[in-house]
Amino acid sequence: MGLNDVRLKFTSMVTIYDVPADALIEEVAARLEDRIDEPDWVEFAKSGAGKELPPEQEDFWYVRSASLLRKVAQNEPIGIERLATEYGSKKRGSNRYSVRPGEHEGGSRKLIRASLQALEEDGLVTTAAGEGRRISDDGEAFLSEVAADVFEDLDRPELERYA
Repeated sequence: MGLNDVRLKFTSMVTIYDVPADALIEEVAARLEDRIDEPDWVEFAKSGAGKELPPEQEDFWYVRSASLLRKVAQNEPIGIERLATEYGSKKRGSNRYSVRPGEHEGGSRKLIRASLQALEEDGLVTTAAGEGRRISDDGEAFLSEVAADVFEDLDRPELERYA
C-alpha cells in the first residue's frame, strides 16, 4: 500500500471542515456558475441595509450562493433571519461627523432568499417546515466532492502528515 493509495482513501473522506473556507467558496462559486442562473436585478441590489452601493464583484451572486451553501451545511437548519444577521454589517451614521456609534444592520433578505431558492431548485438545499433550510444529500455530496478537489490542490506542507 503506497502513499498514493493512502491519499486516495483519505481524500474520499474530506469534508468542508478540512479545507480553508475561502478556497472552498471560490471553487464552489466557479462550479455554481454552470448550475444556477443569476437574476437580472442582482447587479443593482445592495447586499444589505448598511451599504451605500451594490457590490463591485463580477461573480458576487455565485460567491454569495456558495457561501450560503456552506453556511447552511454547517449550521442546518438555519433560517433567513439568522443568515441576514450573519451577512449584515455596521451601519454608520453621517459621514460628516460622528455623533453616535454605528449599529448593526442585517444583510439583504431578498438576496439570501433568492439565492436559497435557486439552490433549492438545483436540489442542493431543502426546506424544513418551520425550521429553515437544510442541505440535501445531493448538496452534501456536491460539497464533499468540491472539498476533496480543493484538498488535492492545496500546497500546504503542514497538512502532509495527515496524508
